Amino acid sequence: MKIAVEGCCHGELDKIYETIGYLEQKEGVTVDLLLCCGDFQAVRNEGDMKCMAVPAKYRSMQTFYKYYSGEKKAPVLTIFIGGNHEASNHLQELSYGGWVAPNIYYLGYAGVVRYKGIRIGGLSGIFKSHDYRKGHYEFPPYNHETLRSVYHIRNIEVFKLKQIQHPMDIFMSHDWPRGIYNYGSTEQLLRKKKFLRQEVETNTLGSPAAAELLAHLQPSYWFSAHLHVKFAAIMQHQAQNDCPPRTTKFLSLDKCLPHRDFLQIVEVADRPGSSEHLEYDPEWLAILKATDSLQIVSPSHWNPPQDNGLHPRWDFSASEAAMLEVVGDLGGELRIPENFSHTVPAYDPNRPQHHLAPAYATNPQTTELCATLGLTDIYARAGQGKGSGEEGAGQGGLEEDEEEEEEENRSTGSVEETSEYPTDTSGLSSSYNPDEITIEDEWEEEEEETEGHGGNKGAAGASLSPDAVVPEGEGDADSPPRDLATSRMVLPPPRLPLPLDLPPPAHSTPSPASTSPSHCSPGDDGSPLLVRIPKRTSGEAGATSGTGNTPKIKRRNQTIYTTPDEDEESEG
Repeated sequence: MKIAVEGCCHGELDKIYETIGYLEQKEGVTVDLLLCCGDFQAVRNEGDMKCMAVPAKYRSMQTFYKYYSGEKKAPVLTIFIGGNHEASNHLQELSYGGWVAPNIYYLGYAGVVRYKGIRIGGLSGIFKSHDYRKGHYEFPPYNHETLRSVYHIRNIEVFKLKQIQHPMDIFMSHDWPRGIYNYGSTEQLLRKKKFLRQEVETNTLGSPAAAELLAHLQPSYWFSAHLHVKFAAIMQHQAQNDCPPRTTKFLSLDKCLPHRDFLQIVEVADRPGSSEHLEYDPEWLAILKATDSLQIVSPSHWNPPQDNGLHPRWDFSASEAAMLEVVGDLGGELRIPENFSHTVPAYDPNRPQHHLAPAYATNPQTTELCATLGLTDIYARAGQGKGSGEEGAGQGGLEEDEEEEEEENRSTGSVEETSEYPTDTSGLSSSYNPDEITIEDEWEEEEEETEGHGGNKGAAGASLSPDAVVPEGEGDADSPPRDLATSRMVLPPPRLPLPLDLPPPAHSTPSPASTSPSHCSPGDDGSPLLVRIPKRTSGEAGATSGTGNTPKIKRRNQTIYTTPDEDEESEG
């Protein structure tokens, strides 16, 4: 199975699907699945644009509405998480996940699904310490505060994900796990993104919540975006329970623009006999049921239950009986129903409605899932209390919007309150991501000139990235052929055979010594499966160049993950 991984989408679905189609034709492959790591921008109409936290001058309809209206259909199954530039009123309708258009599935605030036997999980939003312990209280029309707090990660979602005990194959987050930059080429990252140096040196870049999940879940792959840069790392976890140490391959990708590393194809060994359809994950649904009573829809702080004698229950992991129960609730059918429906009118380019107010409606998909499993529709519940409490989303002036956006991006927390993470000093950070403020602005001109992308692009022989994808026949005739095998990542064989719809539980209750999932399973001979760590390779394909209207991306023709040599292990 071949999976295309996309960084920040920014609503450019047409371009992304066109690029995938071009690669399929050029390289003779078929992409089975597309994963998008946030800033998807599922904007259905002009009202949705007013619920997206970007300065007014950057609000653009883009192309998602075509897939929502039915004018087009996604040519490949697409799964995405939310970022910090989203039509939040739309995504809030699907707090537990669901179809935003035919063949395009949102994972919800947090979620886990299965496709061809591969477990794919994700966490939407970005981390801000001052909102982390609050409930999901926001409801449209948003005010200037809730327009941004609505996409901030909450500790209840992290708590749910930490109940997972079975191995995870792929996990997605929008912002990076804190500290992951220490496991790749940090200096190369800082050459591309100079403004990150202070946070890297003080270890405040990224999300401490995501770092906690990385340590707990230890997935084979972790994909992110947000910083608009391609960065790869490989992290070896500590061995647990007499099992070989697990490794996680991390990859962050850029936004969808020409000459940017925004797409990567991943080779995944799917599990024979698995369903060809997108499926619910029984363990995750059992966790949702178990934790439903813990959810709040107010800005009050919520602290997760702990084994400190003050809570009657603190372990909400799914037992085998609980997983069998949710399978029974679903009538034994784990296939996610293709029950997409419109909840608001789609944008009509022939009849624009610039003054259309943001819409809010319950989504039948969420209503059906909640009724089936006995869950709370927290979006509908927040609406009953009108959580945001103030109207006027997106009604401020351009200058005010930009000032508030910049202020948020200057800090990942608040210095006025204690973070849940003892080492979190993000509230003291003064660096920020200017690319996040002007999401379509090419503020990196100086850097791109250094890389050879500057100058007159219209001139003959304009310099392109040496590994940019170009149309057939437009490359250098003397260039060597592209090596498809080395331009993809290969996922190790599945750790656990899952021939049945219900995965065999590692254990129903985590042992006190370790709350991480069981990451090893016996091989055919009864011995543990060995972990293969990729070794450093060198060499890159020759340059190609060309011009035209075909979408262009950069793809490294070499193994992008490397393991430090023994004499380099002490380096940062």
